[in-house]
Amino acid sequence: MTRIVIIGGGPGGYEAALVAAQLGARVTVVEEEGPGGACVLTDCVPSKTMIATSVRKQALLDGASLGVHFTGGSDGDVGGAVADMPVVNRRVKELARAQSADIAARLAAENVEVVRGRGRLIEPGTVRAGDRTIRADVVIVATGATPRVLPGAEPDGERILTWRQMYDIDELPEKLIVVGSGVTGAEFAGAYMSLGSEVTLVSSRDRMMPNEDADAAEVLEEVYRRRGMNVMGRSRASSVKRTADGVVVTLEDGRTAEGTHCLMTVGMVPNTSGIGLEENGVRLDRNGFIEVDKVSRTSAPGVYAAGDCTGVLMLASVAAMQGRIAVWHALGEAVQPIRLATVASNIFTDPEIAAVGVTQKQVENKEVDAKVVKLPLATNARAKMQGFHDGFIKMFCRPNTGIILGAVVVAPRASELILALSVAVQHRLTVDQLAHTFAVYPSLSGSITEAARRLMSPLTAGI
Repeated sequence: MTRIVIIGGGPGGYEAALVAAQLGARVTVVEEEGPGGACVLTDCVPSKTMIATSVRKQALLDGASLGVHFTGGSDGDVGGAVADMPVVNRRVKELARAQSADIAARLAAENVEVVRGRGRLIEPGTVRAGDRTIRADVVIVATGATPRVLPGAEPDGERILTWRQMYDIDELPEKLIVVGSGVTGAEFAGAYMSLGSEVTLVSSRDRMMPNEDADAAEVLEEVYRRRGMNVMGRSRASSVKRTADGVVVTLEDGRTAEGTHCLMTVGMVPNTSGIGLEENGVRLDRNGFIEVDKVSRTSAPGVYAAGDCTGVLMLASVAAMQGRIAVWHALGEAVQPIRLATVASNIFTDPEIAAVGVTQKQVENKEVDAKVVKLPLATNARAKMQGFHDGFIKMFCRPNTGIILGAVVVAPRASELILALSVAVQHRLTVDQLAHTFAVYPSLSGSITEAARRLMSPLTAGI
């Protein structure tokens, strides 16, 4: 029986454990925080739970345009509807713990041993957890990552915070400054604005989310500004200091922004130091991420790695797939190397932004030859009925064969709509095949088949 030890119980670790157990291996997971790791307990699950609450409140704010409004309140449009943050935060934490318990139950059902503690690689086939030494035929490192801290802006857990600390403050931040306009910053800024905070978003680049589809980022920024957010572009923070009753953020150009709280969202650093990796032949890159090949192997024999600690598209779905691939390869099962070009991603803003495959930037840079079409969501019948005005469906295909190469969806629940397009990219479906597939009428997904029909035309050459 093959003995597998996994350091880290997040998606990369527990998904690997489940596959290994089902294939007959003897599996031990060493996890410091609890089953599910930081993803479930402090990061992805809590943040998306809180965002779901904020979207529900925003729907109340938008209800007047559909003829629905509250009466008897002091707030006019929404009749005094407010977010009860102690209740919101309690629900966030309870749901995270419940999800962790579900994962623990699943691991137990598959006879996976879970050891609570911090794992350390003693040698390629040996892991130490506390006072216990565990021998292994295969070791999988899935230790995740931690919020990056800027010198001069160290979190104190009260006024200067990382997103992991936001659920411990009892009050809704009156004036929240979010430093960093990447995916995490955009998600939290939008969520707290909908919950009722006055939000300033500090972006060091020309626009929000500079690494995402430019059209999508433009739509979201316009929505945020219309709802009242102060978006400060080309504004790099140099320091964050506490004041008597809040914080002051100093920018590199000398300007300042004052608020009651500051949320730092300036990236992640891998949890790879001090756990015996380099000493045992596991090569790290200059930023501390573990270098892996397309089947999750590290430079050390018998040692694999998965998830955020590898820096390969820091998504829970990618971590889980890396973990599964590591197990399949280690146990000699048929395995396909991970194909990053088929990974679907989603940004849980309001509206959401989902994408898969080829990007607009690749087309514009002539890296990929593609036909492109973009349909505004405002023309979709179901969107009109539900009062959705912002968003679009964008699709890319090969000019001659019509093979679908990628897509971007900006819409409510884009995370659900992207699946059909992800299937199309994964299995190299053509626009003809998608166009001849029935979509419900009226539905937002109808815009997907409509985009495919537009791309069927030989006259379609661009957006």
